[in-house]
Amino acid sequence: MAERFEAKTSDSSTCPSPMATTVAYATDITHRYPTFRDEPFKTVHNWLEGRRYDDGADGLWRINDSLYDLEEFARTHPGGSEWIRLTKGTDITEAFETHHISQRAERMLPKFYVRQATQPRNVKLTFHEHGFYRTLKRRIRAQLDLVDPAPKAHSRRIVDALIGTVLITAYLAVRFESFIVGLACAICVNATIIAAHNFLHQRENWRMFVFNIAFLSFREWRVSHVISHHLYPNSVLDMEISSFEPFLCFLPWADLKNGFQRYGSWFYGPFIYGSIFLSEYLKRLMDSFSQGKNRFHLDDLIPFLLPAFMYTTNPDRLSVILQMWLFVVLMASFFFGLIGLTAGHHHPKALHSGDLFPHDIDFGLYQMATIVERRGVEGSLLQVLTTFGDHHLHHLFPTLDHAILPQLNGVFMDTCKEFGIVKKYSSSFSQYIAQNLQLARVQARQYEMSGTTKPPKRKRC
Repeated sequence: MAERFEAKTSDSSTCPSPMATTVAYATDITHRYPTFRDEPFKTVHNWLEGRRYDDGADGLWRINDSLYDLEEFARTHPGGSEWIRLTKGTDITEAFETHHISQRAERMLPKFYVRQATQPRNVKLTFHEHGFYRTLKRRIRAQLDLVDPAPKAHSRRIVDALIGTVLITAYLAVRFESFIVGLACAICVNATIIAAHNFLHQRENWRMFVFNIAFLSFREWRVSHVISHHLYPNSVLDMEISSFEPFLCFLPWADLKNGFQRYGSWFYGPFIYGSIFLSEYLKRLMDSFSQGKNRFHLDDLIPFLLPAFMYTTNPDRLSVILQMWLFVVLMASFFFGLIGLTAGHHHPKALHSGDLFPHDIDFGLYQMATIVERRGVEGSLLQVLTTFGDHHLHHLFPTLDHAILPQLNGVFMDTCKEFGIVKKYSSSFSQYIAQNLQLARVQARQYEMSGTTKPPKRKRC
């Protein structure tokens, strides 16, 4: 696998020019292939363990090239102790940068300094002071002082209303034994989970627990989605890529997928969508047995609250409740997969591991290159919250509530224009088509500063 990580140069033709500028290219964001990535049974626990092997943090917390001891600080961490506990022994540079917009955390760091790291960072993403991400972050920090926080209450009201709608449709589905109403309930369950995703990125709050309503776990998603996917999208460190292999192989590696895997997803993909919720719960169960460790928490009982409510309101219809509950979970999972896997990353125009990009690419530029935004949901907070909308800004500053992102869009677009970055868009339908085209893609593309990608070309004399 090592050849995927060798740097390439843009002047590797047979006719070099003395005036040419050498640009080193990479095919992934890490220097070494992640330990445990190809384990047949992939869990957030072996992903974290692999990071501890690879990151050179020596059992501490690594930020850039310095090691810190945050053990004592974990108890008073404003965002909650779990973020600190989970990441012990790993490199948290990207998480630290994206989760702390103000400079307060940066000013506190020297109190916890232990020593310099003994090996270079494994991740190649950079945070130069005058690069795109740090420049945008300074401007967003200043703009936040002018932001009206009132719309954040609207986010909370939307989630609360969705919870109520789930309960009403669940009751009616059982009361009238209607799978049509059950389908409406499934759509509401899916919308509620996606909207709750807004809150699992933030400090401890009760709405993040709503994410568990249909067998997903906000705790595991804080690793697989927040710490893995959000920080390293479309790379070998992205669990939302590796977890679907070998059935859905999004990386354009010819040796990763055969013809059936490249084109069979058109047919078997929908069945995978429908299995996401239950398979995640079963995976935790199997992991508990195989490792001899309890992978469950009290909040893992939340999925059973919906059938309990159905039974409480319709106590004489147990068989209908069981059928309807299973139907709702499977259909909600289907809609979740359909929306989530086409939410902005798995598109042939998006940068993936295997494509060529500058060896020391800025973190923000990398994020922008991996996203193709879903067109048509902007302007509606309900649609944004329930379709993983405002994807670019959300990836760059995930702890900010979706409701205030529109107030930051002007600063964001001005900075993009200054750095020559163009946001990429696609319609919902074309994104579904594009996802399957990406699954079939095996040709590498080359990153372009304009925000586009193209197949690498050879120079000619």
